[in-house]
Amino acid sequence: MIKVKFFGKKPIYGFHITGHSDVSPDGPEVICAGVSSAAYMTANLITDIIGLKPEISADDGDMYLKLLTEQEALRCDDILQGLRLHLSSLGEQYPKYIKVTYSEV
Repeated sequence: MIKVKFFGKKPIYGFHITGHSDVSPDGPEVICAGVSSAAYMTANLITDIIGLKPEISADDGDMYLKLLTEQEALRCDDILQGLRLHLSSLGEQYPKYIKVTYSEV
């Protein structure tokens, strides 16, 4: 299962995504690819387009991004709200494979 944890709700300070969907153990992981693509696009927008330097790490089945200040979180909130909406929608479509939660900052 893919677990997505967002830090905060308004503004969102970042996210931590772990796991794999394991929908198709012998073939391509379409759900994982969709989640990964959205997460990497979000991270690239924040780091390469906006130019911020959040805490960030990525490894197989594990991606973490956390903005360091409230000002940064407010600046990136629309992007992170878009990711939240996208991944929450996928979680509604595939509840066995994606779980979205929230934590305090």
